[in-house]
Amino acid sequence: MSRIVMAVLGVLLGLYVVFGLVLPALVGLLKFALVLAVLAFVVVAVVTVVARVKG
Repeated sequence: MSRIVMAVLGVLLGLYVVFGLVLPALVGLLKFALVLAVLAFVVVAVVTVVARVKG
């Protein structure tokens, strides 16, 4: 009986770790990467436009 209870508690703890800690961290990392990519795109676009206007 205790083995079943411990298995259920382990599954619940595992689900908590995955959905409470890992997924929010991954979503935050993807948001950061998206913002960084947009910023890099804007910088490259500005540099390209300035180079074409002066060149």
